[in-house]
Amino acid sequence: MAEATTPAARVTGPGTEPPPEQLRVIPVRHPGRWVAVAVIAVLAAMLIHSLLTNPSWGWDYVRGYFSYGPVLDGIVVTLEITALAMVIGVALGIVLAVMRLSPNPILSSSAWVYTWFFRGTPVIVQLYFWGFIAALYPRLSLGIPFGPDIVSGDSNKVISLFVAGVIGLGLNEAAYMAEIVRAGLISVEHGQTEAAQALGMRRLQIMRRIVLPQAMRVIIPPTGNETISMLKTSSLVALIGVQELFGTVQLIYGANFKQIPLLVVASAWYLIMTSVLSVFQYYIERYYARGAARALPPTPIQRLRRRLATLRARAEAR
Repeated sequence: MAEATTPAARVTGPGTEPPPEQLRVIPVRHPGRWVAVAVIAVLAAMLIHSLLTNPSWGWDYVRGYFSYGPVLDGIVVTLEITALAMVIGVALGIVLAVMRLSPNPILSSSAWVYTWFFRGTPVIVQLYFWGFIAALYPRLSLGIPFGPDIVSGDSNKVISLFVAGVIGLGLNEAAYMAEIVRAGLISVEHGQTEAAQALGMRRLQIMRRIVLPQAMRVIIPPTGNETISMLKTSSLVALIGVQELFGTVQLIYGANFKQIPLLVVASAWYLIMTSVLSVFQYYIERYYARGAARALPPTPIQRLRRRLATLRARAEAR
């Protein structure tokens, strides 16, 4: 009499593999990850312990000077310098980028020389030149070239230290923005420009309606990074006497000798301002990324809402 066989025995007979539900799945182990987590946890604990127990940090002074009036005034000056310098840099950078792409050799060569000079010399040296412009030109004038002056004035009054800082940072930034804009423009296929020209569109129309909307996807991310970098680079104008955030902090700790607490205050404010700029950069990049993908990834707020909705649904199901 033949032996009775169960369905499982028939499936798992000699020379056959067990069904997937009967396989024992062993997760891959990553001991290196746990070691890295342990090292990071120890370092973080040491840092927190140092911040809480070391009296040299002077947290009482940090709290006292965080919203101090002169410090807040310095923040306003920092934001003003950053905004004005970036306006100059972006506007002049666009002009230089168009000149670099021009078929005219004089225009393209002039733009290249400008970029070469301002990227090749330290920004602090350029700031010092603008800060001491009166040593070269005691009076600045506007008039007919090689002819009589129409308007003239004292260089120190025309170009104050604040103006010198803005001009120095703006002209330096223009050299970098020129390369960023040029990279964005050449990223658009030339065939689209030729097709638009065949349709009778003018060059400005092609640039405004076809090239720039596509080039902005390449231009915006590095421009946002340059803006954040400019916010921090603006601290260099303190070396020529402009009282922005870092310059104000220097004056305060020069009087009370509380260098570490005041530097912590400045660092905290720089972190706050750069974080806000990073949020703006994220949403601007998201706006210009429309059309590049079928669906845009959810924003952090949308992800948070989805997680909260999922948790609420699970709680209601219970």
